[in-house]
Amino acid sequence: MKAYIFPGQGAQFVGMGLDLYEKSAEAKALFEAANDILGFSITEIMFGGTEEDLKQTKVTQPAIFLHSVILSKVLGSAFAPQMVAGHSLGEFSALVANGVLKFEDGLQLVAKRAAAMQKACELQPGTMAAVLGLDDAQVEALCATVEGVVTPANYNCPGQLVISGELKAVEAACEKMKEAGAKRALILPVGGAFHSVLMKPAEEELAAAIEQTHFGTPLCPVYQNVTTTAVTDASAIKKNLINQLTAPVKWTQSVQQMIADGATEFVEVGPGKVLQGLVKKINKEAVVSLAGL
Repeated sequence: MKAYIFPGQGAQFVGMGLDLYEKSAEAKALFEAANDILGFSITEIMFGGTEEDLKQTKVTQPAIFLHSVILSKVLGSAFAPQMVAGHSLGEFSALVANGVLKFEDGLQLVAKRAAAMQKACELQPGTMAAVLGLDDAQVEALCATVEGVVTPANYNCPGQLVISGELKAVEAACEKMKEAGAKRALILPVGGAFHSVLMKPAEEELAAAIEQTHFGTPLCPVYQNVTTTAVTDASAIKKNLINQLTAPVKWTQSVQQMIADGATEFVEVGPGKVLQGLVKKINKEAVVSLAGL
């Protein structure tokens, strides 16, 4: 079975999507529609902006979503998923690609998500840190001993977790991780404490928008970050998508479940190759590839 996987924030690069725009009339039309929906020329920034321009949350999230979704659409009949999953933001791309959300609705939700997350970061500053070389249980236990808000946020692959929370709590946790034998415990250059309770204001704002959006029946199961299991019920997909902002991204567990359910090949759809690398670390035998025209 073929599983299509969609990347999240951090996969962006200058010039992303330009090849699609130039090669496909359908892609060009979708990119132009995106400029109208967003109210600014995201294509200018994607195709010719600087790395700094692309790093703005209001740009990064829609840019990655557009690259992934438009690529899935222009692949036509070659895009035939039997299961899909997305890493954090990538879950929105996965839901458009498997027919749950319309392109326009997905893009509007992603834009609202980015704005809500930015607001939440300004309300309650926080940060994230990568922890390498400890198992999940060790990281969870050490976070629980730290005063303040710090929690596992991304279970990326065995031995690679990201923690999230208040700056002092994350710094204190990093020291404890190093003392416990972590190869690395490194503060990341991010704007806030994503996938932690500090994102609660963003979750509430996004929940209102999600509730007002029509979610259709998926073409195939989506393995969501919150549950890690195959989900096909539209109301359950909605609920999990709302909870995603404050819950950890259980990527390791999702990939393991997809393999248990019959996934034999993982195709990454969108910018970069981050997810292919993570899948190989989760299961060395997994076949991985990158979607392309």
